[in-house]
Amino acid sequence: MQKQERKLTRKEQERKARLEQISQKMSAEGYRRQDLTVGVVFANVVGPLVMLPFCVIVGVIYLCTKFSGDILSFHIGWSFLPLLIVLIVLHEVIHGLTWGFFAKDHLRSIAFGVIWSALTPYCTCGEPLKRWQYVLGGLMPTFILGFGMAVASVVLKSDLLFLLSEVMLFAGCGDFLIVWKLLTYKTGGKDVMIYDHPYECGTVVFEREK
Repeated sequence: MQKQERKLTRKEQERKARLEQISQKMSAEGYRRQDLTVGVVFANVVGPLVMLPFCVIVGVIYLCTKFSGDILSFHIGWSFLPLLIVLIVLHEVIHGLTWGFFAKDHLRSIAFGVIWSALTPYCTCGEPLKRWQYVLGGLMPTFILGFGMAVASVVLKSDLLFLLSEVMLFAGCGDFLIVWKLLTYKTGGKDVMIYDHPYECGTVVFEREK
């Protein structure tokens, strides 16, 4: 049975049309297009398993350094959910700020949204970027909110920050899978530009001979 495609929103349809325009422009300049996408369900199921070793390492370091026993306290429970919602939004904002810094039109090239069928928020960049620029923007939220917050939890001896850092490491699993797929894609030393897929979890690779 053929897989039914997700119905795109109006903004996603507009970004899809823009992608086709950019694809035509890049093709005229000698670039070949290759879509590298990851299924949302695959990312949400396999991704956490990929990030699990990092979470275990962070957990062992923290528990060996300091554990106050307050993780199940009322204070932690009351504060956790509101802060988590803020961090989820901030995760996408960091994507946008990083990619926007490199994009020619800066933040005007950045768009945000939510795939409601999968309850997955996203940020997308409407300009092709160099591979290292895209990778940096893709991993920056996990660096800051995952590993960075984990370091802060050890320094400040905060169980709340520790729990949030663990969740934000898991939250970066989709980004990690996209970047991994991009970095393992063999381009053979070609001139490569990366376009953030406007409505799927993944990227569009434009490559041409140098």
